[in-house]
This record gives sequence, C-alpha cells and structure tokens, in this order.
Amino acid sequence: MEKYYLAIDIGASSGRHIIGWLKDGVMQTEEIYRFSNGAAQSNGHLKWDTERLFQEILNGLKRAGELGKIPQSVGIDTWGVDYALLDENDQLIDGVYCYRDGRTEKTIPQVHSVIALEKLYEKTGIGFANFNTVYQLFDDKITGRMAKAKSFLMLPDYFHFRLTGEKRQEYTNATTTGMVNALTHEWDEEILSALGYKKELFGALSQPTTLVGEFTDAVARFVGYKTKVVLPATHDTASAVLAAPLEGKTPYISSGTWSLLGVEQERAHTDKKAMASGYSNEGSIEYCFRFQKNIMGLWMIQQVRHELKDEYSFAQLAELARTNAIQDEIDVNDNRFFAPKSMIDEIHGAVGRRLSVGETAYCIFNNLAKDYARSLKALEEMTGEKYDTLNIIGGGSKNGFLNELTAKYTGKKIVAGPTEATAIGNLFAQMLVGGEIENLQKGRKIIKKSFGIGELTI
Repeated sequence: MEKYYLAIDIGASSGRHIIGWLKDGVMQTEEIYRFSNGAAQSNGHLKWDTERLFQEILNGLKRAGELGKIPQSVGIDTWGVDYALLDENDQLIDGVYCYRDGRTEKTIPQVHSVIALEKLYEKTGIGFANFNTVYQLFDDKITGRMAKAKSFLMLPDYFHFRLTGEKRQEYTNATTTGMVNALTHEWDEEILSALGYKKELFGALSQPTTLVGEFTDAVARFVGYKTKVVLPATHDTASAVLAAPLEGKTPYISSGTWSLLGVEQERAHTDKKAMASGYSNEGSIEYCFRFQKNIMGLWMIQQVRHELKDEYSFAQLAELARTNAIQDEIDVNDNRFFAPKSMIDEIHGAVGRRLSVGETAYCIFNNLAKDYARSLKALEEMTGEKYDTLNIIGGGSKNGFLNELTAKYTGKKIVAGPTEATAIGNLFAQMLVGGEIENLQKGRKIIKKSFGIGELTI
C-alpha cells in the first residue's frame, strides 16, 4: 500500500497541492488541487490575501482526503523574504506585505546609515535586494507595527502555525531575511541590536525535515483527517535545488518568475568580489549554501502576456520570438522592470522604439540568456571552477527556445528538468523523514530516474 506525502507549493501567481509517493523506487506525483494567487492593493500598499490562501490550503488538503490519498505528512513552501507579525492573541498585525510594495524605498538608506551594506554582506552573505526583510522590518519599526508584535514568522512558517498551533522558524527561508549569520547559522544579534529589532521575535532556527506538529482539531474537522506537518526547505528555491539532479559541482538555474543561477557550496562567500558580482549565499539543507544570483527571470514575459490579455500562450510567445530576432540589448535586472505599470512600455522605452509581440519576446529571452552567460562566467571566476553542464529546473525549463539561447551563449550542455522541482524537493524532504529515501545523494538519483530530464548541447 502506497504511503502518500503532500507538498503545498505556493508561488507569487499560483499555488498547487501535489501528492507524491514511491513505487518500485520511482517517485510518482499527482497534482490534486491548484489555485490562483497575486498581491493586491490594500490601504495604499501591496499585500497578500493570506486568509484566502489559507482557505485554499485547507481546500486542497480536504481534496486529498476525498481522493482517499491521506498523506503521511504535509509541508508548505513559498517565496522568500515576506513574513507575518502576530500580536499577543496570535492575530496578524496589518496583514502581510508583498515584497514588490514600495515601502522600503525610504528605509534602505536608514538601515545602511546604521549598518553599512558591506558589513551586512560580510556578516550574512546575502546580496542587496530592495525587498530584503531586513529593510521591510525597519518600516514596521518606524510605524509601530513591530512594537505590537509578539511573534515573527516567515510566510510558510505562518501557514504551518495555522495548521498545527506550533511555531517554527525554518532555516532556509530565514536566511533570505538578510539577518542570519553565515558562520553561526543563527540570527545575527549584532544586526538585530543595531537596528533596534525586538530580539524575542527571532527564535531558534529549525532545519528542513524538522517535525512541526499535527493538525489542530479544527483543521482536522474541516479536512477530514489528522496528519503530521514536516518542514521542507520552506524557501521555494531551496526546495527546487534539493530536487535538481546535480552531479558533483553542477551549477543550476531555478527558472520561474525569478531566475536563480548558482551552485551549491559548503561555505559562504562573503568577500567584496562576491558582493560586487551580485551573488548571494542562501541557506540550504544541512547548513550548506546556494551561492547564487537573482536574475529578473520570466516575470517580464509573464507581465507582457498579461498585458496582451493572455491572448498568447507561453509556448506561442517563444515561437514568435524564434522568428523575430533583433539585436537590441537591455539590462533585464534594471529596476525599471521590477514592478512597472506597463512592462511592454518599459521594454520599448529601453530599446528606443516600438516592437512587435515577437520582437518583444525575443528581446526578453535573448537578453536573459546573455545575462545567464555573464553570471555563469562570474561564478566560475569566484569559485575557481570550470563547469561543462548547467541544470535548468522549474517551470522555465520547459522553454526550449530560451534553453537553446542559453546553450548558445554559455557554451554549456543544458540539462532541463524537473519542471515541478520545487514540489518534488518539498516531497523529497518529507520522504527523508518518512524513511522512504535514505539520503540526499540517493534521493537525487531517484529523482533523475523518475522525471523526464532533457539534454541540449549547441
């Protein structure tokens, strides 16, 4: 009889419940529930509708019971940096802000006036991004929101708390805050103290595979069963990389709304060269690091598609790009593309003329691939390694045209897949706890055998 596990993978635009099990040494997966997501304006700020998200979490859990596939355990992953502050009654204080909200514009210079960016990087290894939690929290301090808080939980930790009544702070997601020391793997007390952040909000950090607890009675009544909640790598990229069929020191791109290009390392690189290159050191399982760079990713083509009223599929946009090559260069990481009112207008403004749909798509894909190549070259210089393979995982690995351009500019063999890497990595962590998978190396071999992994060489 199969033992089922359930990964709840929530992204910025959608969430999914994926059941997983092992059969004859092969991992099987089935998507049983999917729901939409997106930040919305609330009182002049961009926030997440956490109540609706939690209801969707419950709906998908209930669906598992209706299908007769009650999981041995459940785990939730989301994007990084966003968090909940709870009051003395464990109620949300003023909702959960979206990382694309503009509230850090004023706080970034204030934080840096207290602790220089170079010092933050030296201590945490986390590269600068205007949405890092360390900058968001300073706004909470200024507005008095932090003063009311009794608990701080990253978003997946908050949802785990809602399911179990137990509070855990998971390590991989905590590192995205820019407040975890790269040597001690704990909250950096000097940073917290200097910025005046309430230290009692930041408790002991837990590694992936830690047991959180069991469903509360109220949750069990709604979904129809009780089961355990286990910490996956709750940061979606950490889960995705866990599922990458990497051999040796193979770099990866976790390709989705963001493109995260990097390589696994046993220690953090916190020198000035790494900082200048835009690389970050985010936590992984067993206190390892993902030495990686944030690249704008498929957010740009997603926004173009939405502006065109979703008239074209992503596959159609890729085919239009293939036959509409142009040579214009843009910086895909320019802040003008971060949250524009019109992505199309920004791209056309950057190249200085109006483009067709196919030309716009080509401009995005071509410049993404060029940035991948530049970033990979910088990675080789910093690690002293020469890589011959690049593993692309996540939804973007299905984009054959972008893969071809990436192979062309990097000169590397491209290994594409698995597509649902984040959910697979989430399931992987749970199966380690369940005794289904022995260790990381054997698990990756199972994943490579279980899912369609493509190879491309130019």
